[in-house]
Amino acid sequence: MKLNTKFLPTSKKDLKERNIEQLDFIIITGDAYVDHPSFGTAIIGRTLENEGFSVGIISQPNWHDVEAFRILGKPKYGFLINSGNMDSMVNHYTASKKKRSTDLFSPGGETGHRPDRAIIVYCNKAREAYKGVPLIIGGIEASLRRFVHYDYWDNKLRRSILIDSKADLLIYGMGEKTVTQVANLLKYGMDIKNITNVTGTVFTTKDLDNINNYIEAPSFEECVDSKKAYGESFKLEYFEQDSINGRNIIQKHGDRYIVQNKPQETLSEDEMDIVYNLPYTRTYHPIYEPKGGIPAIREIKFSITSQRGCFGGCSFCALNFHQGRTIQHRSQESIIEEAKLLTTLDDFKGYIHDVGGPTANFRHRACESQKERGVCKNKQCLFPKPCKNLKVNHREYLSLLRKLRKLPKIKKIFIRSGIRFDYLIEDKDDTFFRELCEHHISGQLKVAPEHINDKVLRQMGKPKNEVYEKFQKKYYEINKKLDKKQFLVPYLMSSHPGSDLKVAIDLALYIKNMGHIPEQVQDFYPTPGSLSTTMYYTGINPITGEKVYVPKTFEEKSMQRALLQFNKPENYNLVKKALIKAHREDLIGSGKNCLIPSFPSKGKAKKTKNKNSKLNTQNKPNTKNKPDTKNKKRTKKIR
Repeated sequence: MKLNTKFLPTSKKDLKERNIEQLDFIIITGDAYVDHPSFGTAIIGRTLENEGFSVGIISQPNWHDVEAFRILGKPKYGFLINSGNMDSMVNHYTASKKKRSTDLFSPGGETGHRPDRAIIVYCNKAREAYKGVPLIIGGIEASLRRFVHYDYWDNKLRRSILIDSKADLLIYGMGEKTVTQVANLLKYGMDIKNITNVTGTVFTTKDLDNINNYIEAPSFEECVDSKKAYGESFKLEYFEQDSINGRNIIQKHGDRYIVQNKPQETLSEDEMDIVYNLPYTRTYHPIYEPKGGIPAIREIKFSITSQRGCFGGCSFCALNFHQGRTIQHRSQESIIEEAKLLTTLDDFKGYIHDVGGPTANFRHRACESQKERGVCKNKQCLFPKPCKNLKVNHREYLSLLRKLRKLPKIKKIFIRSGIRFDYLIEDKDDTFFRELCEHHISGQLKVAPEHINDKVLRQMGKPKNEVYEKFQKKYYEINKKLDKKQFLVPYLMSSHPGSDLKVAIDLALYIKNMGHIPEQVQDFYPTPGSLSTTMYYTGINPITGEKVYVPKTFEEKSMQRALLQFNKPENYNLVKKALIKAHREDLIGSGKNCLIPSFPSKGKAKKTKNKNSKLNTQNKPNTKNKPDTKNKKRTKKIR
């Protein structure tokens, strides 16, 4: 593994220095150009370069000026267009639809460097710049909007982004293998209109004569007319996202069909190694230096991706539609070589911030049968209870971490990408759990129980609260034996489908009994491609068919969010209003169970007694005053 000194071309000067008259492909992206394997643009660019193609980058072009899309000339084979590492609407707006004040993927964290619905805007300008050049869209925004989808910001269903962008082809999922296949077909002279059989792609057609082994989802028009039809559409799409047992899907839009070919084959260990062993510069382009660089690089520069995919099955997570449920992992040798490379960087201080993926302790497939049969369509690996075929074993991951700890110049290896506690607690051998606490935590461990109420947890696809309590007890037992004072930071979520005011109050009482108030809380964000978003729009769980309560009004969502931080003076009126509305006036006053006093405090909110951590849960909930619920949990970030 070598460190590159050259970025991919971004200007005519770069082309001249490399003696390139015409680039094969030009990537247009909504992010600043960061040549690091945590950025999709870098991975796709380096993958194509490794295959012998010349690739240039147009990063965050001025979408008001067509000349910004001509700065590298006309590509020989096509434009590859993405909005960046995030959906552009999620990047721009909070869950309350307010404009964000920063953009971590832009110079100096400034906002305004990309448009709303970036892929659509970029495609229009690229088409204007060079008519007839193939437009291929990909990345998270294209991937999660490839079918009819609910758009939270428009509060309506939108057509497939392939239709709205007028692109020629859509690549979904992690696209290294797919983009290579498409690139070679274009190189061999195939017209983009005839590329219809590549797995991991979506195209449009008016003729279904040559489409085989497909199932048809309700049309755009049917989905608009009926929420039930939209739920059926999502369910069908949800069950077919597997490279082994998935089928082609068609969905009519007016007089055309979008056709999703089955998902691309997962990368083998060797293929994963190749992707992450490619020569990246591992930093942002020097043109951003005057503005202080790109903030997003700070946390990931010294982090290592060890695997992809997640079989956790959280309803609010869209990974099923993008990375899939099958784990794809790198070899230990490749990861160790990357760690050695990190130690040679000038600003390395001895700390590797993370070794993981979507879920750090998922290093291999959930069970052996997935190799031949693929993932199960009608059941999850961990929910509602762990499958009897689930392999629960941390030995290989532990072996990797032990090897990394022994490397020269490395002081500590942290695990920050998330530990799936319900999987960890199933491991009868607690060696990994013990070494996790001993070597890989810095004072606190972040976990994601998400909530404390079982009916909400069921809609979230998360285990019952008793599982988290079992984990919490074990965590503190281990730390006590190690003579360590390390705390748990549980992520909690408000306003998820299934959560009404009564449930939100129970969650607030649980937080009170924990002995601390979270500084940050997560309100449910209906992002494209997730099961929870479908529930939000339809009021029905499309998998089970059951009706689900959905808090939708700004007022109720604000009350639920305020309840999670009931002690803040600015939240007093909202909390009081929520308690009165729920007929819980007993929680207003000076009693030890009360959430707020009878009258708002004129001073600052009282600080928690614990001075060791912002979110300290070592003080176990007071069982004498616990809320009237069997659940006690806390929330996690929407992915």
